[in-house]
Amino acid sequence: MPWSTADIPDLTDRTAVVTGANGGLGLETARALAAAGAHVVMAARSPDKTADAREAILSAQPDASLEIVPLDLSSQRQTREAAARITDTHPRIDILINNAGVMATPEGRTEDGYETQLGIDHLGHWTFTADLMPALTRASAARVVTVTSTAHHVGRRIDPANPHLEGRYSPWRAYGQAKLANLHFAYGLERSFRAAGVSTQSLAAHPGLSHTDLQKRTVREGGGGSSGPFFERMAAERGMPAARGALPQLRAATDPRARGGQFYGPRWMNVGNAVRLPLYRRVGLSRSIAVLWEVSEDLTGVEMSIDDSRDARPGATRIAQP
Repeated sequence: MPWSTADIPDLTDRTAVVTGANGGLGLETARALAAAGAHVVMAARSPDKTADAREAILSAQPDASLEIVPLDLSSQRQTREAAARITDTHPRIDILINNAGVMATPEGRTEDGYETQLGIDHLGHWTFTADLMPALTRASAARVVTVTSTAHHVGRRIDPANPHLEGRYSPWRAYGQAKLANLHFAYGLERSFRAAGVSTQSLAAHPGLSHTDLQKRTVREGGGGSSGPFFERMAAERGMPAARGALPQLRAATDPRARGGQFYGPRWMNVGNAVRLPLYRRVGLSRSIAVLWEVSEDLTGVEMSIDDSRDARPGATRIAQP
């Protein structure tokens, strides 16, 4: 039988954090986790939109345990503030789903000077995860799920000399780079967990072609180039509903049979049941992970510190490289 939300085990007394939980895949993920009994921290950028999303869940699930924490991944300062607020209230986190992201945006820079897609899709989640790490390692077998895309297939490993693609920018090149970074982050984090001897696990997932606001937002904000409207139509006409597109990340986060280092997505690349996928692009993977760690630490000044002691502190801060 295909895996569905009915297969999610009882999550009572578990705490889950979902980024981008106010729409699309994130909203459906928060809805499913809450229905299984988890306390869900909805970490998202727009407070009004997040409040509406919370009310939409509560209207169908009056007993859902939901909490809103403002999170703007385009700002390292605000990202760290959000993580501190969460860990102040929740000393243990059982599930972290790094779901939020933007796609094929026009060339731009975040508050910290990062290329927009790299800054939001990867570097924001890098810092957020690092600062939540003590709460994750305190939990029993916590899981971190990082959401990538089929666009990782066309992505290139980050060039340390030009991580922001200056003079080489195109919306889809930057998106592919960011989504490949997401995948390398998931695999590198799992290697770090194993090396540290902690029970925390890292997995990756992608939603295939799902009909959410992501494609509409890309076109609305002038991104995607000439192919932006094409992908918007494709998603509307052939994409899976958001609730189905969220199943791979939900399975990675909750299936008792899932293991760290695994990758989940639709069976037929862009559509289909949520299944475990093979790992492609193995050649050079270790080097790609090492480069990603070096670039991420240098740009953010945040080290991915993993410690299984109860006195573990959030990611250490270094002086970021110019």
